[in-house]
Amino acid sequence: MSYELKSAGALSGEPCRYGQSRLLVRGPQRSLDAPYVAFLGGTEVYGRFVEFPFVDSLQSRLGVDCINLGSVNAGLDSFAQDESLIGIARDAQVSVMQMLGAQNISNPYYRVHPRRNDRFLQAKPALKTLYPEVDFTEFHFNKHLLCTLRDISGQRFEQVREQLQRSWVERMSTLIEALDGRVLLLWLRYQLDADTGFPEEPVLVDRSMADALRPKVQGILEFRAESAAAAHDIAGMVFGQMELPAARHMIGPKEHLRIAEALSARLEPLLPEK
Repeated sequence: MSYELKSAGALSGEPCRYGQSRLLVRGPQRSLDAPYVAFLGGTEVYGRFVEFPFVDSLQSRLGVDCINLGSVNAGLDSFAQDESLIGIARDAQVSVMQMLGAQNISNPYYRVHPRRNDRFLQAKPALKTLYPEVDFTEFHFNKHLLCTLRDISGQRFEQVREQLQRSWVERMSTLIEALDGRVLLLWLRYQLDADTGFPEEPVLVDRSMADALRPKVQGILEFRAESAAAAHDIAGMVFGQMELPAARHMIGPKEHLRIAEALSARLEPLLPEK
């Protein structure tokens, strides 16, 4: 099997910014004058290592501009704190919002980076009290932190998990309300390798959390995908020589086409007739 050993910067659609936002999202930058559909999400919506992410495929399928506001390593807080991107999504005919992992939000136990939400910044007093034996200066990423806390004490970790899930539902509800409920949620699920610490993306998101949001939105598309490695979908991805391990965990081009097909069927009834 051959791979395209290029830098991911060789992809079409160089990262761009909209308005006053400091978040780099997938290009090409598109006009916001015509009616459009907005897509908010993380690495999967961005289409890391993929030449044509599902958002691009949807533009041709739907016949309407599709604005890709996906950003690599973004979490829910990346959008909840960004008035420019919220404004763009609010003005869309409908917004597709990826259900991102619950580990990557600031919460009563710890604070994350405001844009790269996968990065751990600081433990709060409640977490230091719950885990007094832990030196939190050793952690840089939320998954590493949570795996360590779970290994130390499964019982205490349950308190952290429950709080993260409550915070996630509250943050999602606030964002959905800001978009006037004109939202289709994309629950993009796929298995992770055992060495990643958690069995599935999105991390710590379960059906009860999805059901809590169901009355607030236009619908939820639950889609089971496979990583590029599991789907033998690495050929055609674009990545540098050292990026193969990361590319294997991403969603490949064939899966992006499947996602576009499923989303097209759900979005068409939500768009005004032409």
